[in-house]
Amino acid sequence: MSTPRQPRETRAGLEPLAVLPVFVPLQDKRAVLAGSNAGAPWKVKLLAAAGARVDVYAEEPSEELRGVPAEIAAGSVTLHERRWTPEDLHGAAFAIGAMEDEDDCIAFVAAARKAGAIVNAVDRPHLCDVKFGAIVNRSPLVVGISTEGAAPVFGQTVRARIEAMLPRGFKHWVGAARDWRETVSARFHGFSERRGFWERFTDRAFAEPDRAPTQADLDDLMGQAEVLPMGGAVTLVGAGPGDAELLTLKALRALRNADVILYDDLVAPEILDYARREARTMLVGKTGHGPSCRQDDINALMVSLAKTGKQVVRLKSGDPLVFGRAGEEIEACRLAGIPCTVVPGVSAAQGAAAALGVSLTHRDAARRLQFVTGHDRRGALPDDLNWGALADKSVTTVVYMPKRTLGALLERAITEGLAPTTPALVVFNATRPGQQTVAGTAADLAGKVEASGYEGPAILMVGEALGRREAGTALPGPELHAAAS
Repeated sequence: MSTPRQPRETRAGLEPLAVLPVFVPLQDKRAVLAGSNAGAPWKVKLLAAAGARVDVYAEEPSEELRGVPAEIAAGSVTLHERRWTPEDLHGAAFAIGAMEDEDDCIAFVAAARKAGAIVNAVDRPHLCDVKFGAIVNRSPLVVGISTEGAAPVFGQTVRARIEAMLPRGFKHWVGAARDWRETVSARFHGFSERRGFWERFTDRAFAEPDRAPTQADLDDLMGQAEVLPMGGAVTLVGAGPGDAELLTLKALRALRNADVILYDDLVAPEILDYARREARTMLVGKTGHGPSCRQDDINALMVSLAKTGKQVVRLKSGDPLVFGRAGEEIEACRLAGIPCTVVPGVSAAQGAAAALGVSLTHRDAARRLQFVTGHDRRGALPDDLNWGALADKSVTTVVYMPKRTLGALLERAITEGLAPTTPALVVFNATRPGQQTVAGTAADLAGKVEASGYEGPAILMVGEALGRREAGTALPGPELHAAAS
């Protein structure tokens, strides 16, 4: 018997960053730009748009640069038609060198740094403290995009896509959030209550993005305060079979509210990206036929965290109520007096069927759908399966965790009356980018699966409904067909 694994804390979130995205407040602060190359006018407009008082030093300003002071909508711009001096940089919070001459730019950068300013040099990344990226402006909602110079056109295309996704009316909603923040904080003292308010606020903004919010919205949203349990609580959340886009809205909300997330190996890593960055994530290692954390240890950890006042999410692959040991965890919470709720997820059976485009309950082939476990507590084929039900030709059977007992299960089902020619297939990594399918019949599928060498979470489907795909329609993704050797 393998040694049980222990729950261990993991670090969710950030992969390595090429640059650190930061936002610099420049309202009413002094900025300096020296030079008049082609990039200068746009940089001056950006500084002024951020509310800066911009002094521009250029011996021979271009006509475009001369016209900038008349075009700005915020901040101020003063044009000085002379060469810059080190004294011009005193008191500057931000400085931009826009010279054609490299040596002049190097001298400007050195003087600006000596004066304590943040420095950017147009078209000279090796001299920059910070660099400008593409910007989506829904101020006070601002999105910055950087490819670190690798693909500027790609960055601009991403900017255009985000522009199309963010209605211009969002600026009014984000402005209202800024104006209402103190009122909300005074009304809701607990973090969970405040977060609940802002989630309701966000839902309304996305539902009605093209209008400005009013006092009536604030009053209504304040009046919808949820009655939250005092202290800690546990939420069992179904993560679905793998594709993060199959998460429910309620699952997303639970992840955003969690203080601690206890997750299994089968949960797709990208799903953890939806959690709060501040949330602790702990791998509790429930995998089929491999080293796993003991269920009693998971229960104890879940309860102890909730008793300290934490909002705990127990994140499970698929649906927690379908062969997910949810009953044991719900009972542990009940015995400890911990509030426990369940957020269902898309089950592996649903995800696999949808990914393949097959109906599990085709009305011409199936009268019943049944879910069966492929092994018992010992990892062996269960002794108490209803073999008559498995052999019924009007049933679609979905077998969870079938890999270890696949051959024995299908052989016994055929012995008990299942037609050897019944369509059958195994789906590996359902809904994930690496999804693979082995298709055959009840008689030959086990051999095909063994020959495939495919790895990952698997699900078995057996039944006449699986043979009712449209003529000529292939299963999506890599597949081994019934005729394969």
